[in-house]
Amino acid sequence: MKVDVVLGLQWGDEGKGKIVDVLAKGYPVVARFQGGPNAGHSLHFDDKKFVLHTIPSGVFRKSTMNIIGNGVVIDPIIFREECLQIEGSGVPVRERISISKKAHLILPTHRIIDAASEAAKGASKIGSTLKGIGPTYMDKTGRNGLRVGDILASNFLERYNTLKSKHISFLKQFDFEYNADEREEEWLDAVEYLRSFNLVDGEYLMNSLLEDNKRVLAEGAQGSLLDVDFGSYPFVTSSTTTCAGACTGLGVSPSKIGTVSGIFKAYCTRVGSGPFPTELNDATGEELRKLGFEFGATTGRPRRTGWLDLVALKYAIMVNGVDQLIMMKADVMDTFDTVKIAVSYKIDGVETDEIPFDTYAEIEPVYKEFKGWKRDLTAVTQECDLPFEFMNYVRFIEKETGVPINIISLGPDRDQTIFREVLSK
Repeated sequence: MKVDVVLGLQWGDEGKGKIVDVLAKGYPVVARFQGGPNAGHSLHFDDKKFVLHTIPSGVFRKSTMNIIGNGVVIDPIIFREECLQIEGSGVPVRERISISKKAHLILPTHRIIDAASEAAKGASKIGSTLKGIGPTYMDKTGRNGLRVGDILASNFLERYNTLKSKHISFLKQFDFEYNADEREEEWLDAVEYLRSFNLVDGEYLMNSLLEDNKRVLAEGAQGSLLDVDFGSYPFVTSSTTTCAGACTGLGVSPSKIGTVSGIFKAYCTRVGSGPFPTELNDATGEELRKLGFEFGATTGRPRRTGWLDLVALKYAIMVNGVDQLIMMKADVMDTFDTVKIAVSYKIDGVETDEIPFDTYAEIEPVYKEFKGWKRDLTAVTQECDLPFEFMNYVRFIEKETGVPINIISLGPDRDQTIFREVLSK
């Protein structure tokens, strides 16, 4: 059996939580492979809304095992808060979640380092969520980190204090006031809660499940354009958000990857700093923000908004090997007379269909305009009822990318989803 992968193709916030929740009914296993509580996957069903930060989006499916992979970083405090909220709705989280022992822990001092580092950058700040994600991945690659499996060791407290001391020494370079003991007691209590979960050797579990012919759906966080290697560096996250991250974040070989599904909004959004060629700093952009409720699920920050960027979308499709596309939130543009897609860039007067290496390049998007569909799509339940103008928009994207749009989401609820076709390798 293969691992099917679902990931975002833009700057995050594409709607991965809803889609994984919808698809999870066909998978006995859902696994998160990277990121941490900087993610915010929103799910809507039964007139309720849940926002998941660390927990895989299959947790609400009774028969689904949820695995937090080694590529994820976990803040025990946030994890406990998230679990208790879900438990309050009657979901037995301990029965449904397994956690890789090789996943790294976010310490309270990681959050302090994050805040101090971001403050020191001044005007050049990257827009961190200040959750301690970057410093935790720095400790991971620097071979200093604490992992989930370490909480089972008899000298765990000693290991914790050693890393905390290193952080305090590191913080001496910053002119930043902090309390190193802040949240420590709460954090250690949350570690005790974490110990009550099924802590596993994730790579062995994953491969055993595949050998037993269990279908696995791998869930990414953030978006491909925030990938530490292939995103708009340095305005990126600290993990591999592309399909390759499913291999390193779960412990499976590339040959075990099955269908790759790429999720994108029918327009673009971005939170924080960094290039955004199609950004709309006008009334249209504000309208997109208002109609799409474009505010961060984790931070609450207003998202920057703009037209769909086909250059960036084709790039993300290329680096991920996307087999099928999933379009989200086209209904947000129901009232627009005209919608646009950027089909190429002009850089120094030269037209190109490639993303430049220079993050700070002055880019002028070249647009193709489409007549708006001017119809409420949220109540449409089958493809034959979708308006011609909308399908013209869909088919143009399919033609230009060479990848079919097999799922169309027309609202936040599970039921507001049209399945044109779902591939399976």
